[in-house]
Amino acid sequence: MAKSPETVSLDQLDKDQMKTFSDFLMSYNKLSEMCFTDCVRDFTSRDVKDSEEKCSLNCMEKYLKMNQRVSQRFQEFQMIANENALAMAQKTNKL
Repeated sequence: MAKSPETVSLDQLDKDQMKTFSDFLMSYNKLSEMCFTDCVRDFTSRDVKDSEEKCSLNCMEKYLKMNQRVSQRFQEFQMIANENALAMAQKTNKL
């Protein structure tokens, strides 16, 4: 039985959403592990010390800002690459 175009596009949408969610979880786990490793030092108490909490918040903030900055630079690079490709295609079509 062949799938309808709507079913195929819904399947692709589900796969795309799962990929996005999977990427989010990988990023979250990386952030959690990195900040935990860098900031948590005392395992003799169940309480989180103020210094550990502050370190974790700073770590998270720096990571998110860095991630945002890298994403912005990537978008800028992609826009320039697309503009160059379009200019090259237009130049080629004129020849």
